[in-house]
Amino acid sequence: MLATEKGYYEKGQIILKEKAPVESKTEIIVTFLTDEKSQVSKRIPGAFEGKISLPDDFNEPLDDLKDYM
Repeated sequence: MLATEKGYYEKGQIILKEKAPVESKTEIIVTFLTDEKSQVSKRIPGAFEGKISLPDDFNEPLDDLKDYM
């Protein structure tokens, strides 16, 4: 059985908002949903400037596809 319950973590304990749908000892997987924005790096416009280049023939047809044209 797979069930999802909402709750929160506080002082080393997990507190569920509703009663768990099981009565016996059961394995669980816990996912923490944090509000910290520092974990996600912000996009910096122009960060790759000068690090990426395209060849002059970028828009030219590929030789591998000449049989289909």
